[in-house]
Amino acid sequence: MNDTSGLSNDDLINLYYFMRLNRMLEDRLIALYRQTIITATVFTSRGQEATSVGSAYALQPQDFVSPITRNLGTMLVRGIPPRDIFTQYMGKAGSPTKGKERIHYFGDMTKGVVASLSILGDMIPVMAGIALGARLQGRSSVALTYIGEGASATGDFHEGVNLASVMDLPFVLIIENNRYAYSTPAHRAAAVPDFASRARCYGIPSEIVDGNDVMAVYRATKEAVNRARQGEGPTIIEAKTMRMHGHSDADSPWYVPKEELEEWQGRDPIERFERKLRSDAVLSDETVKEIESRIHNEIERDLKFAEESPFPQPEVALEGVYADIKP
Repeated sequence: MNDTSGLSNDDLINLYYFMRLNRMLEDRLIALYRQTIITATVFTSRGQEATSVGSAYALQPQDFVSPITRNLGTMLVRGIPPRDIFTQYMGKAGSPTKGKERIHYFGDMTKGVVASLSILGDMIPVMAGIALGARLQGRSSVALTYIGEGASATGDFHEGVNLASVMDLPFVLIIENNRYAYSTPAHRAAAVPDFASRARCYGIPSEIVDGNDVMAVYRATKEAVNRARQGEGPTIIEAKTMRMHGHSDADSPWYVPKEELEEWQGRDPIERFERKLRSDAVLSDETVKEIESRIHNEIERDLKFAEESPFPQPEVALEGVYADIKP
């Protein structure tokens, strides 16, 4: 395959696998939501899988990442299993938050995943702080998080990026420009077409990539992470993509012109990458079937585990409010 940026065929197949797992897992969550088996709103990343998977794959084990609403693929790449997602959405006792939260706003510091907040923008100063803390501890870690183009207008965006810039922190911010902040089109939210241009205000580099091209996202993130690790400071990456779904499964994208949806459907990141891998003889019909079977078995096994898991006892609500303090 041309320009694989040092990735082996196994790496390329892994990228494809994680994007497919991302979509199939979210499709199952939507089905469970519509059956009222789960009641938490599902925010899918259909059409944006390449951004999450490509960026997460560029990180090293010692790095930290805070996924936000549409970054389930990031969590999967970092080793969060589907069973954690299912038990979380079902509010089960064995979920990562012990039933206290029912969306994938949880973390696992052993995997470098920092729990996010539902208030978009807040994780930028938090992850800048993570980057500072890692540097003070002498670690070679990089901190990365995401923001939508709409939420890049929040105060935390500017304060966090400015802090990272002034302190020259090992920090990478990915702006997922999926064209709509809920129902507000990007051109109604900002007069500039490229949100990455805001990096100039802070004297840091930026790059704009095709967010539906997993290899382009991987390369840009890898370069930014390498610069940060070498002490060259933060970077903003804008991934131009499209949210091929409503803001959540509770609404439809009725406000998106039909022609726009059809145009972006033809740029589906998974189908696009599959065509490329097939043309380069990396993927075959047999390999695709094996991947589909593997994902199906993973999802069914972990869903069964979640459905059979107990709900938490009421008194658990009083535990771990600040910290789990053992005698």
